[in-house]
Parts: sequence; C-alpha cells; structure tokens
Amino acid sequence: MAIRVFAPASIGNVSVGFDVLGMAVTPVGDELLGDIVQIEPAAGSDSRLHLEGEFASKLPGDPKHNIVWYCLELFNQQLINDGKTVDNVDLILEKKMPVGSGLGSSACSVVAALVALNEYYKQPYNDAKLLNMMGQMEAQISGSLHYDNVAPCFLGGLQLMVTDEKVITRSLPTFDDYYWIMAYPGIEMSTKAAREALPESYSRADVIAYGQNLASFIDASYRNDAKQAFANIRDIVAEPYRQHLLPKFIETKQYLLANGADATGISGSGPTVFVACSNLDKAEQLSEYLRQFYLQSPTGFVHICKADIQGTRLI
Repeated sequence: MAIRVFAPASIGNVSVGFDVLGMAVTPVGDELLGDIVQIEPAAGSDSRLHLEGEFASKLPGDPKHNIVWYCLELFNQQLINDGKTVDNVDLILEKKMPVGSGLGSSACSVVAALVALNEYYKQPYNDAKLLNMMGQMEAQISGSLHYDNVAPCFLGGLQLMVTDEKVITRSLPTFDDYYWIMAYPGIEMSTKAAREALPESYSRADVIAYGQNLASFIDASYRNDAKQAFANIRDIVAEPYRQHLLPKFIETKQYLLANGADATGISGSGPTVFVACSNLDKAEQLSEYLRQFYLQSPTGFVHICKADIQGTRLI
C-alpha cells in the first residue's frame, strides 16, 4: 500500500527573524501549495525515484541527483547505523513547488521525503531526530545549517529556532484571523546568490535594531497584539541588500504598505513576496494588484493563505 505525504510551503525569516523564524502557509481554497512524496515497496530489485508535477522539469534530469534521493540515502544510512533492515522502495516526488522561489521548495521535498520514509518504516524516529536529519539535508543544499523552512514545514505554524540543540524550535502563537498573500513572480532566485549579497558584518546599530524588532515581535505575539507585532516585521539583515535583486520589489512594497497591507517583505531569499492583511477583502484587492504588476512569467502565481497549523501530513 502506498503512503503519500504532503509538506506545505513556508515563509522563511518572516522578515523580522533572519534564519530563526519561519511560518507554514496554506491557501484558503482546496489547492495544495507544497510538495508530495509517495512511497511503496519497490516493484523491482532496486530503489527508484520518479519525478512528476508542474515543476519537475526544473529538477536535475538524473533522479539520483535529486534531494529526495539524498534523503533516501541519509535515512538508509541511519537505519544501518541503528542495526535495522533497509528495504528497496519506489518513491514518487510530485513537485508542486517552484524551485528557487523563496517558499521553502527544497524544504518541502526534504520534509515530505523523510516523513514518508519514517512512516514506511513504522516511525522508528521521533520528531527531534527527523528534524535533525532535515537540517542536515538543508545544510547540504544551501551550504549552511538553518531550520527556518524545514521546522515550520514539518511542524506547522510559526516556529522560532532556539539555541537548545535538543529542542531546535519552539512554536509561537499565530494570528489566525490574518491572511497571508504569497506572490511568486515566476522567476528563480538562487539561495546561494541571495546569501552572497549579504555583508560579512553589521553595525552595532543594526544589531541592536534587529534584536529589538525580533524581541518586540515575539512579545506582541504572546500578547496577541497584532498592531505591534506587524509593526515590527522589518528586515534589517537581508532585505536592504537583496531588494535590488528582485525586479519591481521596491515599488511593489511601497504600494502595498500605502494601500492597507499590515506588513510585507521578501519570503525567504525571494523572489516571492509575502503580504499580511487583517481582512479578506483587502487581501483580494492587493492580490489583484500583485497579479497585474508583480508577476513576470506564466509560471508566476498569487495565493491568499492562512497560517498552516497542521504542517506535514499524510494525504
């Protein structure tokens, strides 16, 4: 019997928390914004990976160079290390997420694959162990260890990465009545290139401002003070240095904030823009503007979302 696992998109950083804050999102309709991995016993004598879905053509042609295959190798090695039997399996990655989008595309594939493998083997590993493996895979892909996409993708909601290596992440309250617009313009942004755009060091004033904004956001979240929380969604670390890499971003942000958005910023390393709105009418109005002005290819899209509290799940 096949096991199918869905992993949702996420907003890395949420502007205010570079590499330490992330939130899973899901469209308000029935559409799935994320990746699906299916697993079942191998039909042949070897494990195989098949790629399908809208964005499968953007992946390496050889499935054994795909991150889902690397997840299989990592999981199998962990099983061997623990003295467990490894089976041959058939995997299908349904790539529904654009590559280099700033929506946690690689995280979706990694999380869905590792959860599917864990389900197939009757859950030999707990959430903490799985999250550790997810972090290893993200580090392999991007060159640095960060959990701001894999943690919310896996666990759902708004996640804060903490210094406790055993815990890794803590759930923060989400403003469940708010809408989050996700606008992907249809162009790719390399995470590596986006990271290279950042300076090697920051001024004392920037460090203080970053810490104060993040602390104020967390405090306001626990007090359910939406006005204060969204006022603190400001990117000190990345946006000033990345905004020139995103066509139309600066004028788009200016328009959104001048026309009722509670907050807006770059999702992850971009080029997707996120917009927070307190009501659906405003979200629909700003979504139409984004469709008309920010989308730059037929593969671009705009979704009105809510925070995805459920995270990765069987479907």
